[in-house]
Amino acid sequence: MGDPGDGVDSVLISEDRLLKRVGELGEQISADYAGKRLLLVGILKGSAIFLSDLIRKIDLVVDYDFIAVSSYGGDKHSSGVVRVLKDLDSDVRGRDVIIVEDIVDTGWTLRMSYLVENLLARGASSVKICALLDKPSRRRIDVAVDYPGFAIEGYFVVGYGLDSNGRYRNLPYIGIVTSDGKN
Repeated sequence: MGDPGDGVDSVLISEDRLLKRVGELGEQISADYAGKRLLLVGILKGSAIFLSDLIRKIDLVVDYDFIAVSSYGGDKHSSGVVRVLKDLDSDVRGRDVIIVEDIVDTGWTLRMSYLVENLLARGASSVKICALLDKPSRRRIDVAVDYPGFAIEGYFVVGYGLDSNGRYRNLPYIGIVTSDGKN
């Protein structure tokens, strides 16, 4: 799976580069939150693989939970309509929270007015964002990514948890899927 005949045009970020950067993010988060008990909140489904690798690289007591938020449906582009499909099971009161996202594109799925402010309103002590992939050139809403993995161009990417209509999540790298080279 993952060769051009299977729909993946090229490898953008190799497995080795991904794992190295995840380790660096884990070290940075460990240093920034030394002595604290973190709650990582993964955005389903795309962040599950990234979160699984990241949590093992954080040298702290760490809890995690998931929330499902959608703005894509079956399309390659964000619809701009955010829907909560699954809420947190954890109480965030008094907790330092890091939202873990696979990709921050237009900013719709991480709207400050919704996820960050909602978690703060629930009593979180702090809320930061960690994103494996960041597409700052496509922002419609200003989203500060506190722990960015890789800044990328406007490609439609798959692998390492990211999908195209449910396919490619299991690829160990980030690949580009396009018909014309860019989206």
